[in-house]
Amino acid sequence: MTNIPETGRTPRVQIRLVVIQILVLSLLGTLGGRLWYLQIREGDEYAKEASGNHVQQVVEPAVRGSILDARGVPLADNETRLVVSASRTDLLKMKDDGKAVLAKLAGVLGMTPQEVMEKVRLCDSKTPQPCWNGSPYQPIPITDEATAKQALQIRERAEDFPGITAEPEAVRRYAAPGKANTAQVLGYLSPVTDEEITKAQDTDSPYLRSDQVGRSGLERQYDKQLRGKAGVTRYEVDNLGRVIGEAEADPAQPGSSLVTSIDARVQRVAEYELNDAMKEARKAYDKNTGENYKADSGAVVVMESKTGRVVAMASNPTYDPNAWVGGISAKDYTQLTGKKSNYPLLNRAIQGQSAPGSVFKVIPTAAAVNAGYSFNGPYQCSSSYSIGGQVFKNFESKGYGPISLGRALEVSCDTVFYRLSHQEWQKDGGNKPKKNPGDWFYKTAHQFGLGKETGIDLPNEVTGRIPDRQWKQSYWKANKDAWCKYGKKGGTYAEQIAYENCLEGNRLRAGDSVNYSIGQGDTLVTPIQMATIYGAISNGGTLYDPTVGKAIVSADGKTVREIEPKAHGKLPMTQKTLSEIDGALEGVATRGTAAWRFGGWPQDKIPMHAKTGTAEVYGKQTTSWFTTYTKDYTVVMTISQGGTGSGASGPAVRKIYNALYGVADDGTINPKNALLPTPQKNLPKVQTDGMIKSPKVAKDPAKDQRVSQEGEAAPDGTQLAATVNTPATGNRNTRRRPRRKGSRRMPA
Repeated sequence: MTNIPETGRTPRVQIRLVVIQILVLSLLGTLGGRLWYLQIREGDEYAKEASGNHVQQVVEPAVRGSILDARGVPLADNETRLVVSASRTDLLKMKDDGKAVLAKLAGVLGMTPQEVMEKVRLCDSKTPQPCWNGSPYQPIPITDEATAKQALQIRERAEDFPGITAEPEAVRRYAAPGKANTAQVLGYLSPVTDEEITKAQDTDSPYLRSDQVGRSGLERQYDKQLRGKAGVTRYEVDNLGRVIGEAEADPAQPGSSLVTSIDARVQRVAEYELNDAMKEARKAYDKNTGENYKADSGAVVVMESKTGRVVAMASNPTYDPNAWVGGISAKDYTQLTGKKSNYPLLNRAIQGQSAPGSVFKVIPTAAAVNAGYSFNGPYQCSSSYSIGGQVFKNFESKGYGPISLGRALEVSCDTVFYRLSHQEWQKDGGNKPKKNPGDWFYKTAHQFGLGKETGIDLPNEVTGRIPDRQWKQSYWKANKDAWCKYGKKGGTYAEQIAYENCLEGNRLRAGDSVNYSIGQGDTLVTPIQMATIYGAISNGGTLYDPTVGKAIVSADGKTVREIEPKAHGKLPMTQKTLSEIDGALEGVATRGTAAWRFGGWPQDKIPMHAKTGTAEVYGKQTTSWFTTYTKDYTVVMTISQGGTGSGASGPAVRKIYNALYGVADDGTINPKNALLPTPQKNLPKVQTDGMIKSPKVAKDPAKDQRVSQEGEAAPDGTQLAATVNTPATGNRNTRRRPRRKGSRRMPA
């Protein structure tokens, strides 16, 4: 048979071979390119990541910096305690999720298994306190009150307690020197959360899982400076987890210390006098309600008039900030945050808003002069003032006849300010306002700094409220529907008010203006705002940002950064008007509404100025206000539902001044008894080794008050303690709190 060549099939085979060759070469090229990319271009990065798979980190927490008073006395520092912690990661690797280990641990610590279990469970919306709200990957503290015997049991029987550690650690301590609590100013700490770690990872101050962060007060405001930087040691390990070498180590950097303008001695006096004034107010009968005054809360601020530095700041009710250390118990947490707690975590000096009453009158006084009225008047101080069918009475319906604005401040005459504000309201168009009304009384209040924050270096300050036309409009829009639903013509007082607000709540009415002129109605201020204003009147017109922080000192003491006073404005008045108001406020203390509280005061040596205020609040008893100043200090006190200004707050403010200047009840001055006759100018001495010299504070505040500033013997022969050295990074002593048997503590 003859073979016939398949000439038609040969080209097709060749084409297929060529295609296969191209595919093979393309795949080899792609593979080679990928290998080049992984090994050459990105080789270093992947090598770094691969090595990280065999590196374990050990974190050494940084020692948190101390918070010191102006003399160097520790308000917050650190002490060494035995802390028992559990690794939740290790516990979850066990068959029973570590329940047997935790039960055994509970027996050693004298706790119930349930208490320990609650410690290590994670907080979420469904899990009630106590629970852990920090990172689940960091050791969770079970207790920071372990005894040496308990710690030894755990460490010597490590095989029985896998995932459990017992180590000495530096733990925050709120020292309360001389019983000066300073709780709301200092704040507290709690563990960092995963959300915070993620948010801060690209900043210049990232968090580690072991970090504690400030949640309020100075601890939060200066957290970055106080926290320092934790040390991290990286170990190379094999696939069995055995250490084969140290890869890298970053030593811990202790936090800086914060020197404040707080004087612990004055702070103690302020806290005591505020609390005592509230106790006394509760003994007084309120004829308007037929029961004693409740005096449910209060605040006091002591400030340097010429700098705005805060010497003392107290808020009541208060609490022990040590309750947060190592995790707070369920009982303590309820007492601090429950509905019946009256919210002691609030710093009422910067967060407590209330109507100011007559201490507000310096603002409409300046506004009236700015609007063209003469300071000297005369203005009629009648017992009442009528607008339409409504009668606005003077306090206790007392009249003084024709008087000046200065005299109106001295005797706190309401009707003078009623008339002036009503006249200005009419000039601005009344119920049909002009296109551009003058609004002098409202405009001047904003110029005084009201209706906004003072700028104090503490978090969560509130703004207060000036109820001007803009506020009225926005408030009406937000509440109109509710008012219209609740309001009823001719109903109860509240129903009638709601009815009127539904119809014209956006209008600035005559009654609004006259109430506003004496610090009533919808006006709200804070104690720190009033302290800033009266401090400015004292210093010649400068409005300072109040400050608590005075200097930041590095852990080694080599760097000291002072926090200088900062002004944010001037009082909106001429020096002539300022001088006239200053003279009137001196008259309040010598012949006006506060004179009975300053009887025997050495006015010729330490001129005192004051203003009293009694604010009426619907549904509550009157709020007591007392604002005062000398050339050195401004002291403002307020007591909610406490009665009159001079009646409730007056005696306490007088006693604070007595302690500052060493004034006896008969008016004599004993410099050796004075706590702080002039503001503290110098910072505490920082030694070459970073230690900060601080005087020892007597446990008995009354005894400490007899101690002279220079460290000499007290006049009664009491031996004064020598100064002690406090490291800039905190006092690492071993003083322990008494163990609370059966207490359950949980993280903040």
